[in-house]
Amino acid sequence: MSMQGHILIIDDEASLRQTMARILQRAGYEVTTAADGKEGLALISEHPFDLVYSDIRMPDMNGLELLKIVHAKFPDLPVVLFTAQPDLNSAVEAVRSGAVDYLLKPLKPQAVIDRTNSILEKNLVERRKRVIQRQIEALQAELNALEKGNGEENVASGPKQAPASNDRFVRLGTLSLDLYARRVTMKECDVDIPPTSFDYLLVLVRHSPNVVSFQTLVAEAQGYETDTREAQELTKWHIHHIRQAIEPDSRKPVYVINVRGTGYRLVMG
Repeated sequence: MSMQGHILIIDDEASLRQTMARILQRAGYEVTTAADGKEGLALISEHPFDLVYSDIRMPDMNGLELLKIVHAKFPDLPVVLFTAQPDLNSAVEAVRSGAVDYLLKPLKPQAVIDRTNSILEKNLVERRKRVIQRQIEALQAELNALEKGNGEENVASGPKQAPASNDRFVRLGTLSLDLYARRVTMKECDVDIPPTSFDYLLVLVRHSPNVVSFQTLVAEAQGYETDTREAQELTKWHIHHIRQAIEPDSRKPVYVINVRGTGYRLVMG
């Protein structure tokens, strides 16, 4: 299973960095590299990554020191450590400090790809669970508010009236969103999309072709106020569904474009 993700590789050995980068890029991942721990930490602080690979033995800051800082600041970011000189103590310390795996050099290309796919698939599920939990909490709060105000407002009976035609449809190129039926068509063909992902797509359409930040997407689609990293996590799942629905090849998106570290923009020819 090939997944999308942004991976950081940290190693003071240039040839290994470049080799790992090529392996993962060919597998469909976006890859950034760093020559030492300090550079890696700076990149992690500035950009949202999905996975970090780091050598243990590096000058100035070793991989275990890096791991402890990353795990303290970004506990949801998985880190894999690797080394050419393994020992039991470093392996135990790596696991205790929060590493998701401990690999030995030389790294086999297919093993790296398989492990990456496995870690990111698990992480995607965990992120989705957190999103669902937030949605449940928001819905519970809304339900409590409605029950508290019960009797103050009466809901009119009878079938819901469709909005006026001009307000019902939002169109962009060959893409059309029916706001009443909450249905998406692409080139006059119906496409399946989850309800909340529909709201994210609507935000992208209304802002197109401008860039929409992660936080704006979450705020307008779901009503959450979040920090950038949390918003990026919330957004990624829905962008995945949108790309599957409207892109010719979701692995090589041409409509929903990622603007690194900022958000997404929708471009329809």
